[in-house]
Amino acid sequence: MASPASLGRHPIHPMLVPFPIGLWVFSFVADLIFAGGGAPIWNDLAFYTMAGGIIGALLAAIPGLVDFLSLTDTRARRIGAAHLALNLLIVALFAANLFWRTRSPAGVPGPVWLSAGAVVLLVISGWLGGEMVFVHGVGVEREHRVARETEIRTETREQARRA
Repeated sequence: MASPASLGRHPIHPMLVPFPIGLWVFSFVADLIFAGGGAPIWNDLAFYTMAGGIIGALLAAIPGLVDFLSLTDTRARRIGAAHLALNLLIVALFAANLFWRTRSPAGVPGPVWLSAGAVVLLVISGWLGGEMVFVHGVGVEREHRVARETEIRTETREQARRA
C-alpha cells in the first residue's frame, strides 16, 4: 500500500526518521565519551543533539501518524500500534532525560542510563518499522511489490530446476 503522506510517491516518514535516530544515538555516544573523561563539550553535545532528536521525532511523527491511520491490514496495524506506542515512550524518555539534565550537575549517571534504555527501545521500534515495510509492504506501492514477488517466485523456480 502506498503511503498517503508522501512526496513524489516517496513516503515522508522514512525520510525523516534517520534524523532523530542519528541524533539520539550520537547523544548517547557523546554521553559515553564525557563519562569516560572527555571534555565538557561532549556533555553539551549530548544535550543539544538529544533536543534536536526530540524535534526531529515530533516532525517524523506527523506523517507516521497519517500512515498509521491509513492502515487496513490487521496485522500491520497491530505492529504499527506497537511501533507508535514505543516511539511515544521513547520521545517521553528523551524529554524527561533532557529535563533531568537541566536540573542536575553534569556527569550524573542517571540520564546516561536513561539514554541507554531509550536507545534499546529505539532499536526495537526500528525493527517493528522494518517489519511493517519489508514483511507487510506498508508504504510500498502494490504494483511494485507484486512485480517483485513474481520475480522472486520465478527465480526460486529456476533455482529449483537447476538443483
